[in-house]
Amino acid sequence: MSDEHYPPRLIAMLEAVWGEGFLSPGGPDEVARVLEGHDLSGKSVLDIGCGAGGIDVALATTHGAAYVTGIDVEDSVLTHARAFVAAKGLTNRIGLVKVAPGPLPFPPGTFDVVFSKDSIIHIPDKQALMAEVARVLKPGGWFLASDWLIGVEVISPRMADYIAAEGLDFGMATPARYGAALVSNGFTDLRIASRNLWYRDEARREVARMKGTMGDAAAKVVGRDFVDHNIAIWERMIPVLDTGEHCPTHLAGRKP
Repeated sequence: MSDEHYPPRLIAMLEAVWGEGFLSPGGPDEVARVLEGHDLSGKSVLDIGCGAGGIDVALATTHGAAYVTGIDVEDSVLTHARAFVAAKGLTNRIGLVKVAPGPLPFPPGTFDVVFSKDSIIHIPDKQALMAEVARVLKPGGWFLASDWLIGVEVISPRMADYIAAEGLDFGMATPARYGAALVSNGFTDLRIASRNLWYRDEARREVARMKGTMGDAAAKVVGRDFVDHNIAIWERMIPVLDTGEHCPTHLAGRKP
């Protein structure tokens, strides 16, 4: 049995909820919000945690990036993403690379922008991550991301129960820890903006869709038991969104 966290059945389930090519909430609209005020035209972009490929397609098409390098650690998502990118006819503008956890395999000053959407939750050492992001960015380059954060350093049993239900390798940090990691690695023009209120409402809409016709359609692909399993996860997540312990957040910083 594969020990990958995102096997094909989970990819199919998450795409049913979040849209083709997406493994996190908000789809292309949320990608646009992360990028708000930034023009990618003609720029080289690194996407940390490219997932199922939808983000990279949006970066290259809607946002005009000259070339997007997407990286991930799992073959299952990369196989899916490569097929998705090829179907869109974008293999000349999007390259997808498997990497090992740890230092990024790129020379200093390679990218104009480092992007990530709800993937660096899987990287527990935020200080080391931001050091690597700063290293591979060109001077004047931007780190633009969203991630799932925790609102407090000491989580409640309810939050611990939700994280356990997800069954994923979450390494969540507070906004203060992210801010400190950015500052200590030289980033300026920081923006740390909570998306908790938006996702409180959005998560409820997602549950309603899973309990309705979308869930019925997904059940034909992934099985009713798996749909119900995911509904149960969401129903553990909503209370910790309401308390603010689960705090989706946009992050930005510029390398001088």
